[in-house]
Amino acid sequence: MNVNLYVTCIADVVKAGVAKHTVLLLEKLGCQITFLEKQGCCGQPAINSGYTKQALSGMKNLVETFEVNDYPIVAPAGSCVYAIKNYPEYFERFGESQWAARAKKIADRFYDLTDFIVNVLGVTNVGATLTGKAVYHPSCSLFRKLGIVDEPLKLLQNVKGLEVMPIHNQQTCCGFGGTFSVKMAEISGEMVTEKVKNISEVEPEYLIGADVSCLLNIGGRLSREGKKVKVMHIAEVLMQGEK
Repeated sequence: MNVNLYVTCIADVVKAGVAKHTVLLLEKLGCQITFLEKQGCCGQPAINSGYTKQALSGMKNLVETFEVNDYPIVAPAGSCVYAIKNYPEYFERFGESQWAARAKKIADRFYDLTDFIVNVLGVTNVGATLTGKAVYHPSCSLFRKLGIVDEPLKLLQNVKGLEVMPIHNQQTCCGFGGTFSVKMAEISGEMVTEKVKNISEVEPEYLIGADVSCLLNIGGRLSREGKKVKVMHIAEVLMQGEK
């Protein structure tokens, strides 16, 4: 199957390994990857800060970029996928009906990585191996906004040697929330402190998630508290055991 990769800004700039493992994983599952170099930021930071109108030009660039083919578009970040799924509404809000129609066609082709693997490719066991105890953090964008709940867990439950453990208030936000963590830093700090406390109670070896931004936030707090927990994106986990 031909697939477009949407790399996302945070993977491109901060976590290139996540993008790399996403490509390797999809190729392992039989996909041919296309990377369209004109792709740019989805506009999420501006949108979340109330500057939706100013983000329209970047949104149009993204729509135009992915109109060159009709392949599914896969991204290793639920927050970006959710932002793009809302493009038609944003264009309509500012009287851009033609762009809304074009954006709808693009948005319908966008998938979170785990959603694509489980619900499009029909795979729940990718043959990965990782021994140890882990906690999975369900990001708000994936869990609440996109409704992707079971897909990551199905994939992790089939990783040989991995024990996924529940924690108290597992579905509570980690406090990142994009610009929320900047504008409401004190509240955000308390939220991630509570999240780390709950994670630490079960003494895992790994913290796993499907949104890099959440993992950076929680991982930063774990590091500041001296916790020896390895933070991994699910794409990295699902490529473990490969030679």
